Amino acid sequence: MTDTTSVPMVRCRSLGKAYPSASGTHQVLGPIDLDIPRGQFIALLGPSGCGKSTLLRLISGLTTTDIGSVEVDGERVTAPRTEAGFVFQAPVLLEWLTVLGNIRLQAVARDLEPTATTERALELLDLMGLDRGMANRRPSQLSGGQQQRVSIARALLHEPPLLLMDEPFGALDAITRDQIGNDLQRVWQGLETTVVLVTHSIEEAVFLADRVVVMSNRPGTIKLDLPIELPTRTIEARETDEFRDYAARLRHAIEI
Repeated sequence: MTDTTSVPMVRCRSLGKAYPSASGTHQVLGPIDLDIPRGQFIALLGPSGCGKSTLLRLISGLTTTDIGSVEVDGERVTAPRTEAGFVFQAPVLLEWLTVLGNIRLQAVARDLEPTATTERALELLDLMGLDRGMANRRPSQLSGGQQQRVSIARALLHEPPLLLMDEPFGALDAITRDQIGNDLQRVWQGLETTVVLVTHSIEEAVFLADRVVVMSNRPGTIKLDLPIELPTRTIEARETDEFRDYAARLRHAIEI
């Protein structure tokens, strides 16, 4: 019997993606060789157009692999991984449903037990910094930051082994980004979920992740794979020399 605890949650081998163009095949990503252990929070960082979101979609199975391979939980990805949670750049909430109804979409789609998942949805509201009194509001009654908190809670409802996040804080102001990032860090520490976050923010990557992968310009390959070892994950930690040193190393890797 295979010891699944020794198998990375995500394994990419010579992974790439190419699209047809007028002048022939145009490679946008790869080759990528990457292992992501279970329970790790990894951030993908790099210039616009380097293939960060493409890599995320290949891992999720939302985009088909035509160069190399990607495995999730020891299985080759050939179709969308329905057990994974996915948080997009926009909240993608259904306007005709309440906040609670939007979070519970996962439960309806997966035919999960209603009472338990309703209580879990309310717990996630607490964990994501939202008052339970918001449960019956519509998305139009929420701010952008509140909508994205609901989106994250929805993705976590079924306690996914893998959470994929594609620049979920990109449209938010700096203060809201910090607040939601702090909430997400706290929630992740209480779960066994593996998280892969795509971001353009160096400071966000250092603050949230315990490993940051910097990608090159297109076709995106790995330029730097940097473990982040900070003693604390607080807003105040951003003012430390250690935090600034990590940020400087990542900025240099992106610019060279």
